[in-house]
Amino acid sequence: MLIIYGNDEMWTRLQGEMDFEEVIRATDAHNAELVASGEMVGAYGVADQVQAKKVRVADGVPAVTDGPYIEAKEYIGSFTIVDVDSEERALEIASQNPVAGLVDIEVRPILHEAPTEL
Repeated sequence: MLIIYGNDEMWTRLQGEMDFEEVIRATDAHNAELVASGEMVGAYGVADQVQAKKVRVADGVPAVTDGPYIEAKEYIGSFTIVDVDSEERALEIASQNPVAGLVDIEVRPILHEAPTEL
């Protein structure tokens, strides 16, 4: 799983530093290459915390709230799941992401799909 974190301040700054429409086109092309290679499982943007909900069950009764959330300077902005044969390939795909020069991309195995030696 390739994860991009951010926050409103970062997204606003980046929109001033890049041609956002070009980044979208390049990202679509990158994703199309991963689909064609059979490595793409899915790519998803994540809504900001204003639209998030939190669920906690107590005594069998679910309580749904608008937070509070884990305190962090950044939140997940998007994630991509790829099915590859090696960590090296996942890292290569992350480095080819059109925004890899602007933000960090975290790469993590999905444990129930990953080899047990990870």
